[in-house]
Amino acid sequence: MDSQPKRKPNAREIAARIRDEIAAETFGPGDRLPGGRAYAKKLGVSLMTVQNAYAQLRDEGLVEGVSGSGTYVRDTAPGEQTPREAAQRLADLQAEVARVSTELAGLVERVKQIEAVVGPPEGKPGA
Repeated sequence: MDSQPKRKPNAREIAARIRDEIAAETFGPGDRLPGGRAYAKKLGVSLMTVQNAYAQLRDEGLVEGVSGSGTYVRDTAPGEQTPREAAQRLADLQAEVARVSTELAGLVERVKQIEAVVGPPEGKPGA
């Protein structure tokens, strides 16, 4: 049995979850996202956290707020990238950034190993 309390998601994680749901077409153009208060309660986070997640999705052009009505997945004009396509492209980009970051960390480690064997390059402190 896990005695650790479950970590609450932050706004970025909530936005990523909704972005994934848009990409998977769980939410399609014109669909209303869950109400902020109810969603915050469901996730165990503050209303501000959900509002920040929704604001991030608005900034990305995936959703739009309708005053007094809620937040909806944007319906696109002909020829415009759909929210599903945009969400999928963002998810693909995030995966590529994670892959490149991992590869870069590996390269940094290899450079450190080489420097340990041959010494630091000339002109570098410690040389």
